[in-house]
Amino acid sequence: MATIKDIAAYCDVAVSTVSRVMNNHPDVSEDTRSKVLAAARKLHYVPNNSARDLAASQTDAVGLVVRGAENPFFTRIIRSIERSCADAGCTMVLHQIPVGADEIERAATLVQSKRLRGLILLGGRYDYTSEEVSSLRVPYVCCTYTNHFGDLSRESFSSVSINDKAEAYRATKYLIDHGHQRIAVLLDSIHDRSISERRYKGYCEALADANIALDEHLVFETGEFSMEAAYKRCSEYLSSKQDFTAIFAVADSMAIAAMKALSDAGLAVPHDCSIIAIDGIEMSLYTVPTLTTLVQPQSTLGEEAVRILRDVLSGATTSGHIRLETTLRAGGTVGHAH
Repeated sequence: MATIKDIAAYCDVAVSTVSRVMNNHPDVSEDTRSKVLAAARKLHYVPNNSARDLAASQTDAVGLVVRGAENPFFTRIIRSIERSCADAGCTMVLHQIPVGADEIERAATLVQSKRLRGLILLGGRYDYTSEEVSSLRVPYVCCTYTNHFGDLSRESFSSVSINDKAEAYRATKYLIDHGHQRIAVLLDSIHDRSISERRYKGYCEALADANIALDEHLVFETGEFSMEAAYKRCSEYLSSKQDFTAIFAVADSMAIAAMKALSDAGLAVPHDCSIIAIDGIEMSLYTVPTLTTLVQPQSTLGEEAVRILRDVLSGATTSGHIRLETTLRAGGTVGHAH
């Protein structure tokens, strides 16, 4: 990639002249300006940040990489991180990527291009290796997840999240306590090495502790984290006449899709089928009836991520791990089995 020195040499002008052209200063002749801009295009020059932005990023800029930006669960967390950064006098650089993108690769590029001091990774993978994260070169905090399936030592990174397995156990037990024995689980995959797998383990443990045999026919795998896939899978199982009285959905958005599938099949919630989930996204307040869910402390997740990163950057600690608890919102989608 060309630099302003390369352009200066190509055009046989001073580096300062190229700099003035790139910063749109008026004290450059039109011929020289045209020649420099043409060379920049030919040499594929990509401008750096302005001096002001570079200076700021060297002192206080923190990157926030959001994997799966369309996930409504992240909205309040992003606002919380932005607010906490502002309160701390930090500049937040937001970078959103699709679910299938590599957040480590994108984050490493962002650190270099923006001269970031630290990172918050929101919604990333659970299986980082030491080799791949070595490219980051700055402290980072995993927000909403931890490295459960990877090989990182706890001292080498930071995280703030709920205990996925424990909260899934709690959600499933809530259904069991309401007399349900035939409980389906709605998730991406039982082997996704991520949220679904962790919450599936909690579901299985709750069944086992209640002496309820696991029925693999009641494991509704969607293959992806989307409402469309959740709706389709639930509809398929309903048409196959599987016998279940309740559903534990690993995410609110999946639960909402399941409610639609049940309604379209002529079934009422919770009379014909109870539903519980985990997350507490805003739209779950407006389902009919209101979704019963374990609400994650979204604002606190963001605040704690920023606090931990600041502590690491200040030298107060080398890493930090926080596990937060959910709050049950009873809603109206869980009734007693009959």
